[in-house]
Amino acid sequence: MAMSTPRRNLQLDALRTASFGRKLRALIYSLPLGAVLLAGGGYLANANHGADEGPRLATLELPTQPPDDGQPYIAPPTGASIAPLGASPADAWSAVVVEPGETLSRLFSRLGLPREDWLALSNLPKYGKTISSLRAGEHLELLLDEAGRLISLRRELDPIHTLQVSKTATGFAAQVDAAEVHREQRVARGTIDSSLYAAASRAGLADQTTMEIAKIFKWDIDFALDLRSGDHFSVVYEQMLAEDRQVGTGDVLAASFTTGGRTHQAIRFTHDDGSVAYYTPDGKALRKAFLRTPVEFTRISSPFNLRRRHPVLNKIRAHKGVDYAAPHGAPVSAAGDGKVVFRGRKGGYGNVVIIDHGSQYSTLYAHLSRFASGLKLGQRVKQGELIGAVGSTGLATGPHLHYEFRVNGEHRDPLKITFSIAERLRGKEKTRFDRQAAPLIAQLDAPNGVQVAARQP
Repeated sequence: MAMSTPRRNLQLDALRTASFGRKLRALIYSLPLGAVLLAGGGYLANANHGADEGPRLATLELPTQPPDDGQPYIAPPTGASIAPLGASPADAWSAVVVEPGETLSRLFSRLGLPREDWLALSNLPKYGKTISSLRAGEHLELLLDEAGRLISLRRELDPIHTLQVSKTATGFAAQVDAAEVHREQRVARGTIDSSLYAAASRAGLADQTTMEIAKIFKWDIDFALDLRSGDHFSVVYEQMLAEDRQVGTGDVLAASFTTGGRTHQAIRFTHDDGSVAYYTPDGKALRKAFLRTPVEFTRISSPFNLRRRHPVLNKIRAHKGVDYAAPHGAPVSAAGDGKVVFRGRKGGYGNVVIIDHGSQYSTLYAHLSRFASGLKLGQRVKQGELIGAVGSTGLATGPHLHYEFRVNGEHRDPLKITFSIAERLRGKEKTRFDRQAAPLIAQLDAPNGVQVAARQP
């Protein structure tokens, strides 16, 4: 929707008397671009509109994130929309900015609106608490009659849902309207010079999409150790749009990442049972039996070394694992599916979790500050499931995770272990995958640039 821009300043008191209100309305209609009312820290904005158009709102910086006020999610009700009593095409919506510390009652008092109106709104069944919980800097839209009385109020709950309260013959009624959302496929590309996040930001990707790319390739790429300047990526992803405004990010449909001279590609595929996974262009699953690293770390403080000098004991003692330096409390995840066979204190290791992954593999996680809530001996855990937090219990000079990988009880260097692909698509699913993958791969391989690939309802 096209928006007008403010051109003149008027006093907010204009809304508080009927006679002045009528003069103000006449003045607004005479302005080519509407008017802005300034008072204190807030303002009201009235937009011009054509003779054949309904109410229009002046350009505003509306919230771009869902409110985080602890309120329950309100599902949009079904049925016809509420028509404000006494509203006409000539009525103009206004927008007011909530001032710091302002309550609904204080806002109504500042605007000269009747006390009984805010009482009626705050006591509305189901929606009263939502209407009353204002946030500083938030924009509310108001529709007033010629006498300056409230006809209707709108509050944006999130980029998609808007709460509207309108006056009826029996008081006020409320409903939540949902904007129509469509998905738009886009393609973006980037080159690494310092970090993945910096390159992705330059390519216009949201943090959520960047994190999803890292998750997709986490079995093949160590984003803390493997990246080099000049590595590059391309991604086909979805944007969520409502009335041509971005309201969120959708799924990563395909991605390609080249590092160390090797290119990794991933295509999103939904199985017949509804489960989703990523596969290589030839139908091999990216998901491996084990994660490359069980923690988001800043650096490797001590590698696998059978002749390392212990930093606390100051004598040669085999270091049969890898130490990942990370902030105290950083989450530690299970490297693979398995069963917890040890949970507790273990000498110089401090707090330890050991997971048996079946067959011949087991992993150990040491120096934990705490265990995951509810984690018990004998419990089955899934790959990526939280099992504890980074700490410095036992013989440790600082917070880090000591991680060991064992094959038939023998210690192996976790950084050098390689695993085969867990599964491969076959039969009808492989045929369907090939059909879906072809256009996505073509978009990944297309010439450089950011482009709109497709638009979907």
